[in-house]
Amino acid sequence: MKAECKKWLEKKLEKIQGFESYTAEKTNESIAKQYGLSPSDIVKLNYNENLYIPREKLVPLMKEVAEECDFRIYPQEEEARLKEKISEYLKVPQDCVTIGNSSDEVMERVIRIFLEKGDCAVTFTPTFTVFKYCVKYQDAEYAAVPLKNDFSIDIEGMRKAFTSSSKLLYLCSPNNPTSNQLKLEEIETLIEEFPGIVLVDEAYAEYADYSVVPLINKYENLIVLRTFSKAFSLAGLRLGYAVANPTLAKAIDKTPAPYPVNVVSLSMGRKLLENIDIMRESVKALKTERGKLINKLNEIKGIEAFDSKANFVLFNTAKPYEEVYQNVLKKGLIIKKLGKLLSYENCLRSTVGLPEMNAKLLTALRETMGDKA
Repeated sequence: MKAECKKWLEKKLEKIQGFESYTAEKTNESIAKQYGLSPSDIVKLNYNENLYIPREKLVPLMKEVAEECDFRIYPQEEEARLKEKISEYLKVPQDCVTIGNSSDEVMERVIRIFLEKGDCAVTFTPTFTVFKYCVKYQDAEYAAVPLKNDFSIDIEGMRKAFTSSSKLLYLCSPNNPTSNQLKLEEIETLIEEFPGIVLVDEAYAEYADYSVVPLINKYENLIVLRTFSKAFSLAGLRLGYAVANPTLAKAIDKTPAPYPVNVVSLSMGRKLLENIDIMRESVKALKTERGKLINKLNEIKGIEAFDSKANFVLFNTAKPYEEVYQNVLKKGLIIKKLGKLLSYENCLRSTVGLPEMNAKLLTALRETMGDKA
């Protein structure tokens, strides 16, 4: 390798290594080995996956997909058929829908299209960290305004962050990790006042009180992200989509990579929309269990659990969060450690698991917190 090429490559790699990125946590197998447990005893509550749709209901649909699809050829009509079903589900025209390899990939695509070096992306903090990582990879500026202590938006603070270089505003609602849904009137205020594209991430919309999807008819600068990873239990297939006015949707659809989504994901998404009651029943069951979990967490001395409009619960502990996390982990329960969020010093997050999973979590937390009640 020539000296000038080697120098360039080293500099490029050094820059890439300096970027933050999403890092997967330890697997069930590695944690089981570390603590002398069986992998089957590990309770995974750290990634907000939805276990309320039983595998027994998904496997027959996957078998149908396997029978119907010819994996030897590139996707044919699968994407159009999925768009048709999404259109019926959300009551929007088909040309308002664009599909991607997870909502994260669609987000990254939006950032590449609408942000250039020197532009600024605005959001609040804390929120979904992948947005920040994607912005930084694009060599754009990132401005984050702290939420108020009740997790609501600081509207005046957001307004002050808007400048002539602000081109993209990201609003996660319901927000990860705070689990609250933003007020509709505040979202509309920000859409109306922001000088660029507004991206509303509704990954958890099915668990919330409302959706902003109908607003795409009112605001030409609005893009709404949705996913099949949460309420539809297809996290492993990485299927997501965006909804926007036809002009924006067409722009997002214009990707240089041919056939970005595989036939299995496209077909399984369609199958679940054709069997929509499977999802709706699971959401209803999870929301019921979510309320019980929040109440039980708040009964434990030294724990404050917050209300949730998502499929996870955020809570703050009187003991150091690292101590709580490790003690729970040793018992085979994986939750998400977050640390300091706003004025809350010891935050952790747990997926709303199945009732028996939540019971184990509550027992472990009571023992950790020294609550013998």
